[in-house]
Amino acid sequence: MAGGFGATTTTDEVLDAIDLTGKRYLVTGVSAGLGVETARALVAHGASVIGAARDLAKAEAATAEIGAAAGPGSFDLIELDLASLASVRAAADRLLADGRRFDAVIANAGIMATPEGRTADGFELQFGTNHLGHFLFVNQIAPLIVDGGRFVSLSSGAHHFSDIDIADPNFETMPYDPWLAYGAAKTANALFAVEFDRRHRARGIRAASVHPGGINTELGRYMSEEAQATLAAAIAEMQASGQGFAFKSVPQGAATSVWAATVADPAEIGGRYLEDCHVAETVEAQSVGFGVRSYALDAERAKLLWDKSEELVGERF
Repeated sequence: MAGGFGATTTTDEVLDAIDLTGKRYLVTGVSAGLGVETARALVAHGASVIGAARDLAKAEAATAEIGAAAGPGSFDLIELDLASLASVRAAADRLLADGRRFDAVIANAGIMATPEGRTADGFELQFGTNHLGHFLFVNQIAPLIVDGGRFVSLSSGAHHFSDIDIADPNFETMPYDPWLAYGAAKTANALFAVEFDRRHRARGIRAASVHPGGINTELGRYMSEEAQATLAAAIAEMQASGQGFAFKSVPQGAATSVWAATVADPAEIGGRYLEDCHVAETVEAQSVGFGVRSYALDAERAKLLWDKSEELVGERF
């Protein structure tokens, strides 16, 4: 299925000889890193892409070359602050009013290992931004995904750090830890894809979560020195134990998202967790280097998280 793709495959290698003319995609988080590269690769191969970002000025600067070299493709921006449900609803309303359909939605935006904080609506910052913002946004625009389309949710190998405590996702009773909160949010991203896939596969829409790999991007810009030291120690431990952890380039990191959204077999990736342009192996030992923990694919927990998320955002889907 993967066509020989692997950890070092780039976005352009995934799309080699693929013509996406007439296809339309939405990518969140296009102000830096993986989001910019994901959008660039899709547009370069003929697609029309809507990029969503909180800071439009920053996104315009980061994506200026995409629009300039669009060729048959096109690129446009929409404002979306995932840490504000009002902003999420405004962005969704704008897209729904426009009415044009998407072949895939890629929920790429995210923050990592931040100091303790709250969103505009009072949710724990990482859970609220990485999961709840996308949960509300993607569900509101779900009618715009074409039959047979795809939803790609960016998770992370850091889901190994922590399952999501569905009873206390906002760390209201347990002590806050930036890496446990990040791991929980990334587990939530994977579980969201599991339940979204179950609910929409009757229309041929398939959803999957993605571990892009370790990439030096702006994702870690909010990390404290302590959080950075914890990450460095974890990476050193993995390398010392022979787990083979290696950083990827940005085009390599974005490749699995592009693969999942365009050329992967939808029947094989639906409801699954993907890494290195293939379906990941389920593992029970903790490792952010490879594999997916079973709790991140648990169908019953995915349903419970969906119900809790509906309760928190105040809408049912």
